[in-house]
Amino acid sequence: MKKISDYINVSQGEREISGDRITVGVATCGISAGAKPTLEVLKQAELDVLVEPVGCSGMCFNEPIVVVRKDGVNAIYAHVTEGKVPELVSAIRGGRVCDNLFVGHNLTDLDYYKKQNRLVMENCGFINPFKIEQYAARGGFTGLEKALNMEPSEVVEAVKKSKLRGRGGAGFPTGVKWGFIKGKEGKKYLVCNGDEGDPGAFMNRTIMESDPFRLLEGILIAAYALGSDEAFVYTRTEYPLAIKTIQIAIDTLIEKNFLGVSILGKSGFNLDIKIKKGAGAFVCGEETALMNSIMGNRGYPRPRPPYPTDEGLWGKPTIINNVGTLSNIPLVLSLGAEVYASVGTEKTSGTKTICLAGKINRPGIIEVPFGIPLKDIVFDIGGGVPEGTTLKAVQTGGPAGGCIPADLIETLLDYETLTELGSIMGSGGIIVINNENCMVDVAKYFMNFTQAESCGKCTPCREGNMRLLELLERVVGGAADMKDLDLIKKLSVFIKDCALCGLGKNAPNPVLSTMRFFMDEYIQHIEQRTCAAGVCKSFLSYWITDECVGCGNCARLCPVEAISGKLKAHHTIDQDKCIKCGECFRNCAFLAIDKSGPKKD
Repeated sequence: MKKISDYINVSQGEREISGDRITVGVATCGISAGAKPTLEVLKQAELDVLVEPVGCSGMCFNEPIVVVRKDGVNAIYAHVTEGKVPELVSAIRGGRVCDNLFVGHNLTDLDYYKKQNRLVMENCGFINPFKIEQYAARGGFTGLEKALNMEPSEVVEAVKKSKLRGRGGAGFPTGVKWGFIKGKEGKKYLVCNGDEGDPGAFMNRTIMESDPFRLLEGILIAAYALGSDEAFVYTRTEYPLAIKTIQIAIDTLIEKNFLGVSILGKSGFNLDIKIKKGAGAFVCGEETALMNSIMGNRGYPRPRPPYPTDEGLWGKPTIINNVGTLSNIPLVLSLGAEVYASVGTEKTSGTKTICLAGKINRPGIIEVPFGIPLKDIVFDIGGGVPEGTTLKAVQTGGPAGGCIPADLIETLLDYETLTELGSIMGSGGIIVINNENCMVDVAKYFMNFTQAESCGKCTPCREGNMRLLELLERVVGGAADMKDLDLIKKLSVFIKDCALCGLGKNAPNPVLSTMRFFMDEYIQHIEQRTCAAGVCKSFLSYWITDECVGCGNCARLCPVEAISGKLKAHHTIDQDKCIKCGECFRNCAFLAIDKSGPKKD
């Protein structure tokens, strides 16, 4: 068997990443903030230094991000939009730091990273995702090289010893799953599940866009261990950059003889990897629905057994692993199973990539060891909630997860711990909720999402979630009574017990967890007909107070012309016309709009 260096110019990658260099993060988050024009202007500046794109470093709140490495010293710059590039270029040419944009010399200088443990994301925001040489220079393919010097069964055992659990949500031990098809003869398929549909979650997309060769190395190792010669990367059409990046990486691997026949000179090790694009159905994140989609059928889940490891794609044994799971595989082999298992908790080893979103000062993508308290994630990494507000809850696990109240913020990030509180790990999204949010409205929001994404195959999910949404709408609409709360609980339990797949079984989690920890808000909506957070429109009325100076701004902004009054005179709101959009309240410079109701004499 040949060595990695026989196929890849590793020294070229080393020169590029260690020399003078300017990088711009142009993953989806960077592009949306304006990183592409920033990159082009820097390239045109003729700074006599390598200027190239990299992926997302996780600091989405600081995009566009530019890192300048000059004479062995790094300088990280944030919010470098196109108009700010000339200022940065002037500083670079003058050999000085651009203070207005500077945030630190190294990631470890920043509070955002001090409690992170970047293993899977170690290359994200550092290497050019299109250059295999840079990936190899950072230790890439070391795990593959080690695996090919082992027997396939030994690789499976190493994954078992590592205690790696599936990162897709269920947390099933990866090595155990692999063992189910290890000895089976004939055709076997491997599927990488990159179908990421949770609101506020984009961990898989970040890996695919920022470090595609890590994912593909994981697929190569898994295929060798399982004896599979055909693999699929399944993701949604809404991820065009991820699809493009993965395809370029696949083409590069083919060119370098890392895909095809007798890979790296290993006789009998053959592999073909294809990308399959889904239409964006949330249910296709469930493995049996995903397989139907790959085979060209409607994305319906199916009853289990038979499990995919017995009858999967086209009736053949199939292993389905998440992007996060497969991206951990190279680490298991390169570090060694014992070293890998030393990170995290006794039951769950390694780290978890998490999307931190919601009412948080530093949203982005983080990587933390299992067992870290949620408090550290929200406050030490995320910087806490916006000034003037208080933390109310964190929602973990996506739309099928649960809400954990602020008084349990010391809860550890662990599969079993979260499940005990009525939530789940899920794919790894954490949404921070503050006192400006209504918990009944939060439950309604997620229930609206899951019922809309139901495939409609089983009655408990198709009909039950729709009825559950209607009951929640009665609560926030001021039409419910206390009997409805009992019905909500009973229906939620029924759906969890009887739905066909994970989407339906977990859909009521946001409802049950908010009722468990925030029942007072449900009761307040029903008995007092009020919403303390001022979110539910049925309980709101906007009134103009005596503080009004008659500037007329509210009248100009009102979309239904419900506000009237002469210039420099007190204005009024026609309650029959008002649609309670809140534009007047949010934009009054004199704080003269009251949304708590008319003042009493």
